Amino acid sequence: MTVVHRLPAGWLVDHLSFINQGGYEICDSFAHHGGVTCNTSVPSTEDCHSISTFAATPSSNASPTYGPGDAIETEGKTTKIRYVFREEFFDIFKPHIAAAPEEQLCQGCPEVSLTEIKANSNGEEYQEGAKSGSGDSVATARKVRKLIWEGTFHLVQEGLKSGFLHHATAKHSCRKNNVPQHVVCGLAELCEMAKQFPALSGSDHQAVHVLEDETSSSEQDLLSCVTENNSNCAKIIVLMGQKYLVPPKSSFLLSDISCLQPLLNYEKKYDVIVIDPPWENKSVKRSNRYSHLSSWQIKQIPVPALAAPNCLVVMWVTNRQKHLRFVKDELYPHWSVKTLAEWHWVKITRAGEFVLPLESLHKKPYEVLVLGRVQGDVKETLRKSESVLPIPEHKLIVSIPCSLHSHKPPLAAVLAEFIKPDVECLELFARNLQPGWTSWGNEVLKFQHIDYFTLLQNEN
Repeated sequence: MTVVHRLPAGWLVDHLSFINQGGYEICDSFAHHGGVTCNTSVPSTEDCHSISTFAATPSSNASPTYGPGDAIETEGKTTKIRYVFREEFFDIFKPHIAAAPEEQLCQGCPEVSLTEIKANSNGEEYQEGAKSGSGDSVATARKVRKLIWEGTFHLVQEGLKSGFLHHATAKHSCRKNNVPQHVVCGLAELCEMAKQFPALSGSDHQAVHVLEDETSSSEQDLLSCVTENNSNCAKIIVLMGQKYLVPPKSSFLLSDISCLQPLLNYEKKYDVIVIDPPWENKSVKRSNRYSHLSSWQIKQIPVPALAAPNCLVVMWVTNRQKHLRFVKDELYPHWSVKTLAEWHWVKITRAGEFVLPLESLHKKPYEVLVLGRVQGDVKETLRKSESVLPIPEHKLIVSIPCSLHSHKPPLAAVLAEFIKPDVECLELFARNLQPGWTSWGNEVLKFQHIDYFTLLQNEN
């Protein structure tokens, strides 16, 4: 299950289980025709500038150990194939930096001094906090630290009792990850190139591109409208010679932030909007590897145009107090969003240790989520709030993180009790897809790359 344990402090979440519950099963669309071959191999050089979509029918003669996306045939037998996300990406057995013995979760929560809080807040961060009232900043830091420590401790204890968390065996700790950590797919670059495509006229433009069993379309079609997989099975698309898995009942827009109009043309209003923007920071500026957005650019995201009344907005925020204050004091009011809560995603190893010391001077073993609701018509707000639990002021989402950079844990399961079923959900700046959600970003297919999955075979 996705939520392994639920306590008043929060949830212990199985990120890998959530991905694999997404239904990455390739439908046996043509089984009634007898023997069928589905060619999901990478297209030839001449075809590399098109997108192909396939529904696969596997072979009774095929070995269950073929590679992702290999061609499979069937002769008389109905064979289902299913892709699963590679478990190796969650083989986090040891902390990235070990904590001192007195700071480990197996010990009681140590007291933290005012000096430590100032030092660990990072000079620049603390100076910012001091200007706006250092007493409140220190008290808040102490409270948050205590909540994270105690809540994580209790959730980890439950995980150890149930066996979900455990100390690494020699077999597991020596398991090799043969999958490249960085798959070069050039999605962001493609979105940048798409700005040069000639604009489509109103008569030529379609608002939605629906994935069929055997269709192909140009990159311009994919980049100019929302793409939907309305079926109950996964689809494989080939884009620029790279294969991606699209889960059932999902939709996405692959585009640059300057090309959001197709999402607005989609004419959906969302009850949940999760946002994970590329925050500006010093390390990003120095490395020049990742694009980032300024505070002004983030304010231009058209959340009010996308949000339904009483929409729940969830923003991933870095641990910089500057960014946290910006969201609460400037960004959310600009969007007419009322701040309700501040939650934390805590990263642990398979043995239940913080991946980084809680007192680390630089990176922390947690990230912040700020939750709020769009303010609007009072009657509509009350109607939509019926039979829905209020958002708690603080919760923890504790999980083993994926080793792939910026692959965030799922929020659907933990938000379920605070929203009505069958609501419209949207993720902005997404790097992966979810069943039942619309996702947008210039790397929205990044973690859907087929090399991140392995292939299983089940014969009926």
